Amino acid sequence: MKRHFNYIIALLMASSTVLMTQSCKDDFFELVDHGGLDARIWDNEGAIEFYLAGTYAMIMPTHPHEITTNDMQMHYASDENYFSGTNGPSKKVLGLSGEIMLNDVKYIASKYQGTNVGDNRYFDIARCNNAIAYIPTGTLTTDVKKKFLGQFYALRAMVYFELTRLYGGVPLVLEPQNPDNLKLEGRASAKACFGQIVNDLDSAMVNLDGVLWDDATGRGKITKAAAAALKAKALLYWASPQFNPTDNPTHPYEAQRWETALQASKEAYELCKTAGHALLPNYNEIFLKEGIANTEAVIVRSYSATSPKRFTVVERASRPASEGGSPADYYVPTTLLLGAYPMQDGTPANSSNTSYDDALFWKNRDPRFKHTIVYNGAEWPLSGKSGRKQWNYSNAEDEFSIKSFYCKKFVNPALSSAAVGIANDMGGNGMDWIEIRFAEVMLNYAESANETGNLSLAKELVRSIRQRAGIAQGNFDYGLSLASNKEQMRDLMMNERQIEFAFEGKRYHDLRRTRRMHTLQGTIQTYLFEAKSGAAKTYLESVNAAAGIRHRESLDMNNRDTVLTYFKYPYNLRAESSNGAFAFRDYYYFYPLPNTFMNSSPLLEQTIGYEGGTFDPLND
Repeated sequence: MKRHFNYIIALLMASSTVLMTQSCKDDFFELVDHGGLDARIWDNEGAIEFYLAGTYAMIMPTHPHEITTNDMQMHYASDENYFSGTNGPSKKVLGLSGEIMLNDVKYIASKYQGTNVGDNRYFDIARCNNAIAYIPTGTLTTDVKKKFLGQFYALRAMVYFELTRLYGGVPLVLEPQNPDNLKLEGRASAKACFGQIVNDLDSAMVNLDGVLWDDATGRGKITKAAAAALKAKALLYWASPQFNPTDNPTHPYEAQRWETALQASKEAYELCKTAGHALLPNYNEIFLKEGIANTEAVIVRSYSATSPKRFTVVERASRPASEGGSPADYYVPTTLLLGAYPMQDGTPANSSNTSYDDALFWKNRDPRFKHTIVYNGAEWPLSGKSGRKQWNYSNAEDEFSIKSFYCKKFVNPALSSAAVGIANDMGGNGMDWIEIRFAEVMLNYAESANETGNLSLAKELVRSIRQRAGIAQGNFDYGLSLASNKEQMRDLMMNERQIEFAFEGKRYHDLRRTRRMHTLQGTIQTYLFEAKSGAAKTYLESVNAAAGIRHRESLDMNNRDTVLTYFKYPYNLRAESSNGAFAFRDYYYFYPLPNTFMNSSPLLEQTIGYEGGTFDPLND
C-alpha cells in the first residue's frame, strides 16, 4: 500500500476526489501541484473548509436508499418495505431465507484503502483525527479554530456511533495515523465507545456554542443543537435493551442509563427549541421545504438538482414509470406497515374497530397514511396535474412497471416527468436529506421520560406529534388514553416511530435497539390489486367522450360498493415464494466483523455467536 505523499496530503486529496465525484468541483481550489501541500493548510481557513467539506461528504448519512450496494444497504432491511423480501442480502439479515450472511456486510470496511463512501470507515475517522490534532497548532484565531473543531468532533462521533450500534464495540483510534501503517488495537467495549461518543459530542457542543451558520453557505453544517440531538440519540441507544437487556444476569437493566438519556434528551429538546426548531405544521411538507423554511430539520445533508451537482435518485425511485420514474421495492410498504397506521382518532386499525373496513383500508386513517402511501386510485397530482389519480391494479392502461403502492414522502409533485431523470450528475428533485428532525428529538425525549416513570410527559410530547399529523382528539385523547402504563406506552411509541418515520431508515435500527426484531411474525408481503375482468375492466379503461378522461377517474374510491364492483376482493397478497417466516436470532443484534477488516490486525476478536467469536458486546 505505497503512498507518494504524506498523511495530510493523502487525506486532503481523498477529500478532493469525494467532492468532485459526489457533489461538486470547486474551481477556486484547483491545484496543479498537490504534492506542494503541507502542514501549512492548518493556517488557511479556506483549505480547512475544503477539507471539512470532503469529510462531510464521506460521513454525513445519505438518503437511506441512495447507496444501494449490499455492503451499505443491508442494515436498512426491516418489516416496513417490500425490498426486504426481494433483495437477497436483506432477506438474509431478517432470516427470511437461508443462513445469515452478516459476515458479508462490510460497512466498517470493504477494503484497506479507498475514497468512496464505505471503503473504510477508519479513513473517515482519520480525517477527523487529523483535523482535531492539527487545527490547534495553526495560526487561525481561537473562534475560527473552535468553529472547525466542533464540527470534526461531531463527525467523528457520528462515525463511531454508527459503528457501535452495528458492531457493539470497535477499535477506538483517536490520534492521527499514517495510512501506510495503520495500527488497530483490539476492540474497545461498547461502554468505552459510547463514552467516547459522548465526550466528542460534549466537545462539539462547547466549541459550537454561539456559532450561527448562514443559510446560503452553512446549510448542512452541524450546530450545537444538532450535536446535542445526536448525543441524546446515542445515550438512548446505550439505555435501550440492545445494550441494556433485562435478561442479562451480569448486567442488570440499569435505570441510571435512562436517567442519563432523559437529561440529555431534555437538553437537546430545549436547545433545539431555542435554536428555532419546531414541528412543521404540515407533515407532507417535511421533505419539500429546505433551509431556514424547514424548522424541523436538525441534521441535514444538502443536495441540489442543478449546480452545484449534488443529486439523488429518490424521486425517480419513488415515482411510477408513467411519470418518469423507475419505481423500486424499497418504497413499497408491507402489510405490516399498512396495518401500523391507526384510524383518524388514533385508535388501532383492526377488525374490532367499527370504523375500519378492510376493503377500504385507506379510509379514515391517520392522515400520515395518505401523505406517505399511494394506494390504488389515490389522488397524486404528479407533474402538476391537478386531480390526477394513480392506478396500481395489474395491467392498468397507461401504466407499466406497476407497483402495488408508491411512496409520496420524497416526491415533489410539481416536478415534470421530464425533469426526473439524471443526466450529467444533475436532475431529480435535489431534496435535502434530514438525518435527524425535531420529531425524533421529541420522541427520543418521550421514550426516556416514559422509561423513567413520567408517563404524562411522554404523552404530552407524542400528543403534539399526533396533533401535527392531523389525528382527531376523539374519545381517546388522540389514542393516548389506550396506554395506561409504561409497557403500553412503550408499544404505542414504537408504533408511532414506525409511521412517523416510515421509509426514513429508522425502523431497522429501532427494532434492533429495542430487541424486537426476533419477535416479528409472518413474512414480508404486500397487497396486489386486480380489476375484475370483462365489463368492469372495460368500463374502467374506456374513455368518457364527454369528459375526455377514462371512466376510472370519476370513481369514488372511498365508496365500498364502487370498489367491490370494479376490483377483486379480498385483495391478493404478493410474497416471494422463496421466503420463509422471520428467523432473526439473538446474536444477530450485533454484526460480525467482516473478514476484510479482521485481517487488518491480529488483535481483533470476532463477535460472540459467530464462528470463532470471543468478543461479547455487553461486557465492560
